[in-house]
Amino acid sequence: MAEFKDYFSTAADGYKRFRPQYPTELYACLARLTPTNELAFDIGCGNGQASRTLATHFSQVHASDASAAQIREAEPCANVTYHVSPAEQIQADDGTVDLVTVAQAIHWFRHDAFFAEVERVLKPGGILAAWGYQLLYTGTELDSVIEHFHSQVVGPYWPPERALLDNGYTRIHFPYPRVPTQEFFMQATWQFSHLIGYLNTWSAVKQYQKAQGQNPIEIHWETLAKAWGDTDQARDIHWPLILYVGKKSL
Repeated sequence: MAEFKDYFSTAADGYKRFRPQYPTELYACLARLTPTNELAFDIGCGNGQASRTLATHFSQVHASDASAAQIREAEPCANVTYHVSPAEQIQADDGTVDLVTVAQAIHWFRHDAFFAEVERVLKPGGILAAWGYQLLYTGTELDSVIEHFHSQVVGPYWPPERALLDNGYTRIHFPYPRVPTQEFFMQATWQFSHLIGYLNTWSAVKQYQKAQGQNPIEIHWETLAKAWGDTDQARDIHWPLILYVGKKSL
């Protein structure tokens, strides 16, 4: 089995505090598409952000992540069961799962092995949903500054799997025909300090710091602050979601 590349355990607390929230309408949409609402399985669940919202639509949710540190940060929920396990080993019986979800994580998986497991555990007519997001948008100068920081400053330090996300998941050969859905966006209102916390969760920032011995955010702090404007003023931010929804045949 391929070694698990753990880019996230050291940022587990930051993920919980600073990552944006997925739109609640997305979960309701997925719940309407599934054969029943008995069991959803959230793979690469991190701290359980998606898992807990899924639990408002499904009787039971199982959630797994290969990082034990991420699972330790997961908030308990009455009908959510957390597991530490790789994506390619889904802890569910054959044909028992209504919905498999992957939020901001499928680019890290070994896809052939993962999709074989999805095929095994999904019920006939079950749904596989994978989504992710790229750069934030504010409609201000900040957008180009963030893009430069992402692509030029820490660009060489992104793990190679990240390219799949940057290409909008178009290079992943998903197993099922797509189900048409509406477009979804994440939205947030952040202080400048929250933006800094968010940037510190980027795996490329961690790898840059490890290689260079200095946090690149500190080096570019003034540029980021100038682009933000009044650092005491909150800004509205949004992210378009990249979304795949596929349905297993009946």
